[in-house]
Amino acid sequence: MKTCIFCDALSSEDDEARFVLWRGNVCFVILNVYPYNAGHVMVVPNRHVPSIEDLTDAESAEIMSATRLMLRGLTKAIHPHGFNFGANIGRVSGAGIDDHIHFHIVPRWNGDTNFMPVLSETKVISEELCATYHKLKLAIQELKKENTTASP
Repeated sequence: MKTCIFCDALSSEDDEARFVLWRGNVCFVILNVYPYNAGHVMVVPNRHVPSIEDLTDAESAEIMSATRLMLRGLTKAIHPHGFNFGANIGRVSGAGIDDHIHFHIVPRWNGDTNFMPVLSETKVISEELCATYHKLKLAIQELKKENTTASP
């Protein structure tokens, strides 16, 4: 039986080893270990479902809240100039994992594309994965603390 990397990460108790950045009630955020750019994260529902149409209203709402948190965390931690956000639904769309829907947040910088992918099929990532993980984890913790202390 084929295992799901998202379900495996969700059931693991070692978030750092699995690069899980945040856990909510019905979704979680994980760092992509094959990133397009430094800070490439994925927002994943806890339930193993293949498409957006299968999500509950609660799952959809928390996924968007988690996305907002990640955009703020990424901005605080690594200062991108913009983001790509979306999902590949179905294998023909480029989904490497097409049976568990997930949403990509890819930080972008002016000039972050270059000749390396064209000439050598190689993507250059400017920072080691563990370093990015720790920066993002700290930024998320700080944002959560700011939100609890800012409440009346």
